[in-house]
Amino acid sequence: MSESRVVTVSAEEAHQRLDLFLSRKLEQFSRSALQRWIESGHVTVQGERCKANYQVKAGEEIQIAPPPQEPLELVPESIPLQIVYEDDVLVVVDKAAGMVVHPGVGNRQGTLANALLHHFQAISRIGTIRPGIVHRLDKFTSGLMVVAKNDQAHEFLADQFKAREVEKRYLALVYGHLKQKEGTVDVPLGRDPRVRTRMSTRGRRSRSALTRYQVIRYYTNFTYVRVSPLTGRTHQIRVHFQHLEHPVVGDETYGRKASSNLKDPSQAQAVRNLGRYFLHAAFLAFLHPDSKERVSFERPLPEELAQFLSTLG
Repeated sequence: MSESRVVTVSAEEAHQRLDLFLSRKLEQFSRSALQRWIESGHVTVQGERCKANYQVKAGEEIQIAPPPQEPLELVPESIPLQIVYEDDVLVVVDKAAGMVVHPGVGNRQGTLANALLHHFQAISRIGTIRPGIVHRLDKFTSGLMVVAKNDQAHEFLADQFKAREVEKRYLALVYGHLKQKEGTVDVPLGRDPRVRTRMSTRGRRSRSALTRYQVIRYYTNFTYVRVSPLTGRTHQIRVHFQHLEHPVVGDETYGRKASSNLKDPSQAQAVRNLGRYFLHAAFLAFLHPDSKERVSFERPLPEELAQFLSTLG
């Protein structure tokens, strides 16, 4: 995003902090970057400068004028990581929600890539601003990621992802009740022609996308599901569940209408307070680059998602 932009606060989006509102609107930028923009005056509300904790009101216009771009430079940063497994050729981490995977416009620091450079002396250098990064998770998605320590491991793992040989399972909470207890979504995805940062089932140059799901439990107004994406398209799970008219909880990009339709005020407030998607990469399995044997890893829901689920009964 290099051009100025104006966004209007809807009634459903009111009473949020300004920085949180923007982080949900502009997912490609980190919250810390947006806070710097606010502090430096590159973000205004109704033409006036505000603090990051300003509570936005319905109907207000937020003007965003990004600062000039600077060349990307990746530097090590002492950022805590949840390391699930490590050996000589790879690392498996449990990425926290809110952490961007690698630097980009608006995300020049505080990323997983910055943290990896600090924690590990040996790391694959395929992709200078994405060292070791074999695959990605969205900013507001948590869960398992495998990171390569050398180029040979990187290529071996990347080939498995490309050939759809890596097994991935997610845990998700979606709005409403899915009619079928299990199913497959086979709908191509492409870049949204109107909003470049979004994907769509009616997008440009669509590519095949296949997602399987299985209901774990029904709650009032929600369904808890296990999801297996068989392809790895950008925003695949989120867009496929939007296509089913049961978007992922907490996803304001693809599910704002569903969140605004919640009749239970306590549930609606809990969703607003969540500050992330209810989407967690819980299981990952692949062939190890050295042994060529299948290895698998599993992580439970992070505390904030488990707590949210417990409030539903």
